[in-house]
Amino acid sequence: MGDLWALYLWGRCCEYVKPEILNQKLLLHPEAVSQRKLFTSISATLLARILTIRGKNTFFTTMTTEDFKAMAAAVPRQPGVYRFIDPEGTILYVGKAKNLRNRVASYFGERKDRQHRTRVMVKKAARIEFTIVNTEADALLLENALIKTHQPRYNVNLKDDKNYSYICIKKERFPRVFITRQVWRDGSTYFGPYTSKGRLKKILDLVKELFPLRTCKYDLSEKNIESGKFKVCLEYHIKNCEAPCVAKESEEAYNQKIDQVKNILRGNYGAVVRHFKGEMERLAGEMEFERAQQIMEKLQAFNNYQAKSQIVTTSIKDVDVFSIAMDEKEAYVNYIKIVEGAVIYTNTQELQLNLDDEDIESLLSYSIPIMRERFDSQATEIILDREVELPGLEGVSITVPKIGDKKKLLELSQKNAKYYLLNRKKQKISHQNRQTPMERVLKIMQEDLNMDAVPLHIECFDNSNISGTNPASACVVFKNGKPSKKDYRHYTIKTVEGPNDFASMEEVVHRRYRRLLDEGEPLPQLVIIDGGKGQLSSAMKSVRLLGIEDRMTVVGIAKKLEEIYYPNDSIPLHINKKSPSLKIIQQARDEAHRFSLRLHRNKRSKNFTRSELLDVPGIGEKTVQALIAHFGSTKKVKEATAAEIAKATNLNVAKKLFAHYGKG
Repeated sequence: MGDLWALYLWGRCCEYVKPEILNQKLLLHPEAVSQRKLFTSISATLLARILTIRGKNTFFTTMTTEDFKAMAAAVPRQPGVYRFIDPEGTILYVGKAKNLRNRVASYFGERKDRQHRTRVMVKKAARIEFTIVNTEADALLLENALIKTHQPRYNVNLKDDKNYSYICIKKERFPRVFITRQVWRDGSTYFGPYTSKGRLKKILDLVKELFPLRTCKYDLSEKNIESGKFKVCLEYHIKNCEAPCVAKESEEAYNQKIDQVKNILRGNYGAVVRHFKGEMERLAGEMEFERAQQIMEKLQAFNNYQAKSQIVTTSIKDVDVFSIAMDEKEAYVNYIKIVEGAVIYTNTQELQLNLDDEDIESLLSYSIPIMRERFDSQATEIILDREVELPGLEGVSITVPKIGDKKKLLELSQKNAKYYLLNRKKQKISHQNRQTPMERVLKIMQEDLNMDAVPLHIECFDNSNISGTNPASACVVFKNGKPSKKDYRHYTIKTVEGPNDFASMEEVVHRRYRRLLDEGEPLPQLVIIDGGKGQLSSAMKSVRLLGIEDRMTVVGIAKKLEEIYYPNDSIPLHINKKSPSLKIIQQARDEAHRFSLRLHRNKRSKNFTRSELLDVPGIGEKTVQALIAHFGSTKKVKEATAAEIAKATNLNVAKKLFAHYGKG
């Protein structure tokens, strides 16, 4: 139905088809009657832009102000969520609004303060969809769910922590505790991410010292342990493990240790202290004073570790503190996690802003639930500098402090967020002014070869053949001074007979750049021809024929003296042998030679292994394979009788072989 309406609109606007003829055809369609009044009431100009209508809440447009004015009356004024969608159906942006009509209208018109990326998003969109909800809070929840599900390109993006480490408590019998950089949704418990390797090492050393746990990957099922499948290892003898693999430690006792490890990682230090004190009293009551002394030493070690954490105040228990610092393109959200009055974790996450209408409230409402989930926060109080609606966080209160310790915590968080923002700007400025070693080399090459542009894209050609047999050519590509092997290309010579390097080079260069031009791909800044003036002149014939002589620099390199030749110049250029630019040219030349020689050798090997039986008229490759497999060699096939050949294949093959070799 959509194609039929598109044909109707195109015909109406371009006047290539009479409207009454198309109307008659459309009226035969059962959906045409219900839609016809709508189409006849819209101007011909708008008909050219509206492709189809899929209901009351979807518009396919070219996103112009005139189009929106024509459809604005159909956009509701209720709260809801709107979506900009491209022609392929991909969601570009998801937003919420108290009044959908007013909010969507703000994207159209001639506002001078609208940033470029917002204009680009609207230009890329093909339609707007919206969903009406009862309240603004419902719109916030729906917006958050859609962003998480579809990850629209132009919505704010909370950068992930793929380079950070986590502590994993594996979901298995007698769980292992280890460091990982990947989070698998297998039911295991993850703590982190940890940006500080020093802190991560201290935590793991503490866990290892307090709670001996297994490190092996054995399947410690009841069946395997009861059958005596395992033996104690060195970890047991040096007291790093209590050998649950041979039933020297019960699952209940092991899981109690895992519970305390979780308490440490969550910052519940009080529960760990109570656990150690209870164990110490129990062992003392059972007259096991030596083991009680070991527990006391562990408790002392834990107290020493806990003392290094920053104590805020005894009046503050479990709270999360968030603040944000932002500019036009990015924002940083700082998070301070406080458990039982101690700052146990701080982290600053970067937000990429893709549109200019993101406000602080929406950024915080988006990032806080994600960060709390990522860092496994159980706090029921969040400290912020403003009231923010947080979707999906029921039972959590927001505090906006004015004075006191909570205000100091908020100021500490704000200070960190502003520091990250300023530091990031400094890094960007420094990076822009900094030149990498490869950039310096390419700059030197530009000067050595007297080029107009820096040779970021280099291509080099080479031919390979022996006495004119199995000719092959290759093109290798260097980008930013390094080989780009996915762009390498082999060429089998098609139009040249015999050993003719010049004609082969002319053919290959023409084929390469004819294709790049046809496909709209960028041309290289520098083309290197492996050879002297002859090969270079042949390559230039194709370059001039394609009309791209002024769009790139073409040089030839002679192998003996490493001379660089230019078109129409008989005097070569001698680059200093120690110049880094010459080394890259030599590397490209050697790589092209290696790559073309590989194809040549493969072709030659294939020809050498070709059976002469394929020259027999009427016999194909599969038949030859069957004969060789049966008789073992071509020689034995030629010596076989007709009856033997017929038995291996059929009588017709035997007749053809005997006729070809004159044995009939």
